[in-house]
Amino acid sequence: MSIEAPLSKYKRTNFKIGLVACIIFAAWFGYDGYLSKYEWSHRRSFYEKHAPDGKPDDTMIFNRIAPIFLVIAAAFLTIRFWAAKDKKLLADENELIVHDKERIPYDSIQKIDKTHFSSKGYFVITYKDTDGTEVNRKLSDRKYDNLAAILDHLVAKIS
Repeated sequence: MSIEAPLSKYKRTNFKIGLVACIIFAAWFGYDGYLSKYEWSHRRSFYEKHAPDGKPDDTMIFNRIAPIFLVIAAAFLTIRFWAAKDKKLLADENELIVHDKERIPYDSIQKIDKTHFSSKGYFVITYKDTDGTEVNRKLSDRKYDNLAAILDHLVAKIS
């Protein structure tokens, strides 16, 4: 029986909030930078204040350049979200699998420090890597949902 801990709702929500913020600010700055010069614009006073003689000041230049970088940031966040949405922890019968890449056999786990799990939501696994070095791996409930079931399964397998 394997237990799965998918990417947390907290982390997915943060990606979405960042994406929406980038899009909203890009639209706002773009409107102020490019469309406020027209008579029908509701922000005509902004244009008159920051480009009184037709030459834009630093604020107007910022409002014209910022949307480009915000759209790039939104694209970057979208790519990161799509890449991270399938990441998960999987605790099967013999090992803990992190993102389908890192495999931690239960035999190599030396200790599990769960003193901060109830208060701060994370625990630390100390294990020996394949080359014999000691590695500390912090697993947080802000990154993964269903982490309590993974911890219980690990403790049962280690004991």
